[in-house]
Formats: sequence, C-alpha cells, structure tokens
Amino acid sequence: MALADSGYESVICVKPEVHVYKIPPRATNRGYRAADWKLDEPAWTGRMKIISIGKLAYIKLEDKNSGELFAQAPVEQYPGCVVEAVTDSSRYFVVRIEDGSGRHAFIGLGFADRGDSFDFNVALQDHFKWVKQEGELAKEEASQSTAPKLDLGFKEGQTIKISIGNIKKKDPGAKSRPMGSGLLLPPPMAKGAVLVSPPGGQQSPPPTHSNTASLLDFGGRVPSAQSTADLWGDFTAAGASSSQDTAKGWVQF
Repeated sequence: MALADSGYESVICVKPEVHVYKIPPRATNRGYRAADWKLDEPAWTGRMKIISIGKLAYIKLEDKNSGELFAQAPVEQYPGCVVEAVTDSSRYFVVRIEDGSGRHAFIGLGFADRGDSFDFNVALQDHFKWVKQEGELAKEEASQSTAPKLDLGFKEGQTIKISIGNIKKKDPGAKSRPMGSGLLLPPPMAKGAVLVSPPGGQQSPPPTHSNTASLLDFGGRVPSAQSTADLWGDFTAAGASSSQDTAKGWVQF
C-alpha cells in the first residue's frame, strides 16, 4: 500500500528520537520480549512521525537531519497485527514495515522515555476511535436516507375540523347591554332652588352663589342686611321645629 494515495495528510504525532532493533523470529505464541533484543545496539536511530490520510495511519521513520525516509508502516487498525506491544516493557513495540511493493518485515521500535511511548500509543488509539465514530455516523445517515419519509402535509381538498369546548355562542337577536353602572343622573338644579336634606340625612352644602340676597329676591327691594338675616333665621327655625314641616326634595321659592 503506497503512501501516494490521494487524501489530506495530517500529522498526529512526532518524536525526535526512536530506536530500531533487529528482532529474532517469534519462538512461541506468548508474544515478543524486548529482553531478547540487543537493546544496547540499535540498528538505526532517527525521528518518528505518525500521519493520517483518511482512515489510514502511517508510521514513518525518517533521518533526523535530512528527513530521508528509512521505513514506513501503514496501519489499518489498532490494536492489530501491524503494531504489537511487547510483553515485558511499555517502551518497546514490534512494527510491521512495508516497502510499497508488497514486501514486509518486522522490526523492533523502542523509545528512550516512557512518555514518548505513551504518546505513540494514545495517538494511534485516538485516530482509530475517530474512524470508528465516523463509520457509525455514516451508517446512521445511510439508514435515515433509505427510510421512508413521513408526509404530514395536507392532501389537495383535505380539511380538518377543530372542536373547542366551553365556548358560548353569541345570540344574534340579543341586544348588547349599555356600558355603565345603570344609575341615572339627577335632574339639573333649577335656577333659584335650594337643596334641603331629608330628615335624618346629611345636610347638603349651600349653593355657591356670591350674593345670598339674590336667592330671596321676591321682586321687592331688600331694605337692609338685617332683614335678610331675619329671613334666614325664620327659615332655619321652621325647619328645626318639626321634621314634617320640612320639604323633601327641591324647594322652589
């Protein structure tokens, strides 16, 4: 599988120094052990870079200075047969490399720091977790597109009837009641009239005329202010002597 496949290339991990080891064939099915390698004599030392193109991830081993490619390993799934951890250390892995023509070989890959090996492991896990999520979303969208769509629209000529309870219909023959309290206003006060309180009621205020003598003008000339006062006094005395003599309502002079 060549790296020249079309697609956007994204770098997901870079480590400035890694070691490559020649490893002996696997003797048993228990897995590889880093203790069987010559850890003090690496076959190659350089830079490692992990890139992603679409769903695939590529482990590239390059020269530190020139960037020349030493080997690469296309990874289709992780964990898998391309990258395998050893059984006796967390800093070493067995990687299957390819030359692009179909030939492959297994090499040992080691990190001097445990943090670098942790980053290498997490970068591959995150990439294929994303691939899995994208695949599930694609399946969900495909199932939704093939499912029949629910048509909730009205057909031509179709009508609906809505029944709403507790609403009284208005009688077209009924006359609307006039707004207001229903009380009639009293008739207007006649000119020259005096409002007298009924027995036991509250006395109404006297009319607000500036000239009191004009209310008692019978056509004759008022001789003096003393006679006007006497007339008011007689009227008051007469009203206080007997409630039966007091006129109810309006008294017209």
